[in-house]
Amino acid sequence: MDGIASVNDKDYFKRIAAAVASIIIFLSSLFSFFSIQKKEYAFARGSSAIVMEISTNRVLYGSNVNARLPMASTTKVMTARIVVENCALNEVVTVPKKAVGVEGSSIYLKEGEKLTVKELLYGLMLRSGNDAAVTLAIHTAKSLDGFIDMMNEKAQSMGLVNTHFVNPHGLHDDNHYTSAYDLAFISAAAMRNRALSEIVGTKNITVGQGESVRFMHNKNRLLSAYNGATGVKTGFTKKAGRCFVGGSKRDGMELVCVVLNCGPMFEECMRLMDNAYKEYEMVKILDSRDIIAQIPVKQGVTGSAECALGEDIYIPMKKDGSERCAVNSVVPRSLEAPVKKGAITGKIEIFVNDCLLFSKNVYSIGDINKKGAGFWKRIFG
Repeated sequence: MDGIASVNDKDYFKRIAAAVASIIIFLSSLFSFFSIQKKEYAFARGSSAIVMEISTNRVLYGSNVNARLPMASTTKVMTARIVVENCALNEVVTVPKKAVGVEGSSIYLKEGEKLTVKELLYGLMLRSGNDAAVTLAIHTAKSLDGFIDMMNEKAQSMGLVNTHFVNPHGLHDDNHYTSAYDLAFISAAAMRNRALSEIVGTKNITVGQGESVRFMHNKNRLLSAYNGATGVKTGFTKKAGRCFVGGSKRDGMELVCVVLNCGPMFEECMRLMDNAYKEYEMVKILDSRDIIAQIPVKQGVTGSAECALGEDIYIPMKKDGSERCAVNSVVPRSLEAPVKKGAITGKIEIFVNDCLLFSKNVYSIGDINKKGAGFWKRIFG
């Protein structure tokens, strides 16, 4: 009797132990799943994120950066850029009938109403007015289709292969898309425009006069919540999800961060930029006065042309010193006189960890006349 009881007791405890182990494994898996979801919510399928330094376009962080995704109203970064490159800010614009009552977010423009380009840009970038987008597009290109062509031509000229526009505001269309990388590239270029960076960094403004007066508050929460915030644009549609381009500047380093289809878009953007500031810093690698090369000049009164950049070069590098930077000069073996001061005489290439980051032109720092030119000039004037 005791032997039978002993066997049953052993089987019983084995079953209990197996059940407890199964529960522990299940709970561990569940905890791991929710931990991953909490930490990587921005990196799920159909989402993407990137952090880019704007002076060099160096990618400091990226996830799924080349995936083609809808971008909602972050489209308006490209719209605004094309407008400021083709229109004077003080131009007066008459609101066309086609812009009135456009679906989605609006600043409630009326047909025939008159505002300046700059006032409409505030409506476009602070309040995300789709009617402002159509108004500016038609004013800039004389037609909506013409402006859309300009948007796609600009994207193509920038070498962006994962971007295509069908409207200037971002309302959903299956053929309207970008990638996190492309949108960051567009936004970095936009933020290098002083007028546009001023507009997107404005928290509140009153525009217009009389019946056209409007008070506008920027939808970008980063401007009030994040140290060094500079802009730039929010976006949302049901199919695109929450999209955001954030900008900031600290300690001489200026960033743009793009998150596409990210629920906590502001929080995730702040987290990613915080990480970039912790990990990277701007390092001066060349001085504007550094002589990059001395190139022999054929038939010149001076034997060689000294070449320099004319600007200081800073690049973002990891603070832990783990990265290597190299500079390669690409200049001709010789030049033909005369050589004018400021003439492009070659370029330099900047490499980080053996990968080309960018290139810059170098210039002659002085005039070099051709031998005998001075004598004949004195004789014949």
